[in-house]
Amino acid sequence: MIAQFTRRMVTETDPRLLAKIAYNFGFKGMRSVHLYKQRLKRGVHFPPFLFISIINSCQLRCQGCWVDVESPRKMISLEDMNRIINDAKKHGNSFFGLLGGEPFMHPQILDILRAHPDCYFQIFTNGQLITDEMARELRKIGNATPLISIEGTEIVSDERRGRLNVLNKTLEGLANCRRHKLITGVATSVCQTNIELVSEAWLRRLIDMGVHYAWFHTYRVVGPNPATHLALSPEQVLKIRKFVVEMRSKLPIGIVDAYWDDKGEALCPMATGVSHHIGPGGDIEPCPIIQFATDSIHDRKNLYDLMTGSDFIRDFRETAARTTRGCIVLERPDLVKELVLKHGARDTTQRGTALPEMDALEPRHSQHLPGQEIPEDHWVYRLAKKHWFFGFGAYS
Repeated sequence: MIAQFTRRMVTETDPRLLAKIAYNFGFKGMRSVHLYKQRLKRGVHFPPFLFISIINSCQLRCQGCWVDVESPRKMISLEDMNRIINDAKKHGNSFFGLLGGEPFMHPQILDILRAHPDCYFQIFTNGQLITDEMARELRKIGNATPLISIEGTEIVSDERRGRLNVLNKTLEGLANCRRHKLITGVATSVCQTNIELVSEAWLRRLIDMGVHYAWFHTYRVVGPNPATHLALSPEQVLKIRKFVVEMRSKLPIGIVDAYWDDKGEALCPMATGVSHHIGPGGDIEPCPIIQFATDSIHDRKNLYDLMTGSDFIRDFRETAARTTRGCIVLERPDLVKELVLKHGARDTTQRGTALPEMDALEPRHSQHLPGQEIPEDHWVYRLAKKHWFFGFGAYS
């Protein structure tokens, strides 16, 4: 499998792009985690990976979306993005996830990438704005991988995304990525209407379409219209975990997950401290689905001081780790409300209803299912998770 995957990467992608991901994401990413571990010994928490929603706007209207996509446009300026990234680089960070809304609606997204050739960016996108010209520019810049969301068949995609002809438009963007030899991923928010994509046949189709990695994440019941009927059962969550572990040893495609460690025990990236989120208004949030904050990039401090000095972020991280290895929002929305009120955190949405939404949520299972752990089977994933993406003592 490793030999086949290596052959695919060498023959299907631009060699310069391979060098960029190997150095900026691979080598420097491992160094960033090492520096994070060193900071932890001093009791300092500054995440090695940052996820930034650079704009709230989007042309789709997905079920269960928590972003104010229909509200007046909010976006992080190029100047502020450069300041955020430069602050983080001073502490060894080199990897940044760019989210939205739809990131490619940001008028200066390519300028952001060009300004930081020493970093690597993963762009979470619906793919519809990746034109042939955009794909050509991404190849020329060389330091970003599009992670394209595909939510099911044509009928399911239209229903899930709230627009018509969604799948075909997305596949056009994917084809443009392949034509220009980009390193490309496909993400699926697995729910009741698209769980059939958790299959070997689907992964083989992705390989045929030139996709190099896949990310199956479970649907999160949050937001103003949480669509609770889409939520997965605990048995279905286990099915996904078992499938991912099996396919990692079988098919020449990378499979990402961020919610289990090498032993198959659940984890939350926010609770471990490896990642936090900056919203399109500049608010510093524990994670993308927790839309509350006490700090902002517009405060008169650098990013490192803001994050390491935030009592709200620290309390959220520690409370989540004490409470569950899973998702505190799904399992204990009451604790989320308590923390928000305790710290006087502001609602970072434009709709201004995040607290009532949290109050209305019913507790449900997340990925934390004690006694049903499925350890990593493949040695590469086991090694990577053990040393560069695991609990970091959060649950000890």
